[in-house]
Amino acid sequence: MTPPVLASTPDGIDAELGANAQRSVPVRTSGPWWRRILAFIGPGYLVAVGYMDPGNWATDLAGGASYGYALLWIVGLSSIMAMLLQVLSARLGIVAQADLAQLTRQHSSRRSAMAQWLLCELAICACDLAEVIGTAIALNMLFHIPLSIGVLLTVLDVLLILWLQKFGFKYLEAFIMSLLAIVFLCFGINLVLARPEWAAVAAGFIPSARTVTDPGMLYLAIGIIGATVMPHNLYLHSSVVQTRRFDISDEGKAGAIRFATADIVVALCFAFLVNAAILVTSGAVFHGSGNQQVAELQDAYRLLGPLTGAAVASTLFAVALLAAGQSSSVTATLAGQIVMEGFIQVKLPPWARRLITRSIAIVPAFFVTAAYGEQGIGQLLLFSQVVLSLQLPFAMLPLIRYTSSRDIMGRFASPRTVAVVAWAMMATIVSLNVILIWKAWID
Repeated sequence: MTPPVLASTPDGIDAELGANAQRSVPVRTSGPWWRRILAFIGPGYLVAVGYMDPGNWATDLAGGASYGYALLWIVGLSSIMAMLLQVLSARLGIVAQADLAQLTRQHSSRRSAMAQWLLCELAICACDLAEVIGTAIALNMLFHIPLSIGVLLTVLDVLLILWLQKFGFKYLEAFIMSLLAIVFLCFGINLVLARPEWAAVAAGFIPSARTVTDPGMLYLAIGIIGATVMPHNLYLHSSVVQTRRFDISDEGKAGAIRFATADIVVALCFAFLVNAAILVTSGAVFHGSGNQQVAELQDAYRLLGPLTGAAVASTLFAVALLAAGQSSSVTATLAGQIVMEGFIQVKLPPWARRLITRSIAIVPAFFVTAAYGEQGIGQLLLFSQVVLSLQLPFAMLPLIRYTSSRDIMGRFASPRTVAVVAWAMMATIVSLNVILIWKAWID
């Protein structure tokens, strides 16, 4: 049997997270496509983590409880947006052999690069805030640990980062995929227990003008977009696709783009199913029973069992929440390191980077939890997702610009149609953000 042909690798590659993992995963350059694609499976799931983190849960639960299935079309639309943006991000990393943060620094003034770095750090802190809150709530549900103590305990996930760091990038991806499988399985079971009306679910994918005219619905819609299309994932994906040791000829890059595209589309389809399942479960169980004010994760946990008639539903909810929070914490560390190295060329050990980001997130979470309890922490979680949505255009603009540039992408530059669609997506998000701010101002 002829051994598979593997692309060459540079010397000095180690198994650490971040930039040192570049071109550390060998890939097949011959054999059937289904065997070659296996080496490319992984980066898409690292990115997909951000699309089903605890912040998504808050917005999806609130949307389902308040408006039934009416916001499903927003979940679908944001998932399609995410797929296009992540495909562009993967193409950029594969072709340019540089990530979005590095290219932004190269093509921007020092002041502009610094401002964009700070905005990206803000988004990562907002994302980490959601993970802190989600993990603390899950610990409270499963082990009755007080929320304020649970918030402080989330610092210990630095140990998880140190442990994962020793095994290499492919093992990190396998660990994340295992956690995502737990989330998918738990919510698949809960969706069955919720017994939704499938005709009404299908109708929820039809766009409604009420989404823009109803301030509460608009706020949740923007929160869903912010929770689904994660700005720092655009930086993360453009870097982690470079962990594959593909041939850097045009033919090799074309093959890597095809496999990376398949990886991210399948991974984000799973993320879409999880988000839709959360919203549909909330709509069927809470909105359908008259509990339209359920927006807190704790309320959902307490009511799921009694309203579905299956106590296991609440336990599955809490286990999935804990798995989602832990998987998100790993990728947030990696994204933070990538943007810091790319924008300001400062490198920190993963544990130090994690400790700084987590400490920033813990301060507001701890004080809000101590002062306002469950209600305050739920509002803080929802607000963090709106912050992500407001920051998203600042990551989208350079991504669309660079992937449309023939100077950077050569023959792999985005076709005019793709560029127009991407700019239209950005215009839509910016318009929704302006409407949200205007309505909040006049109210």
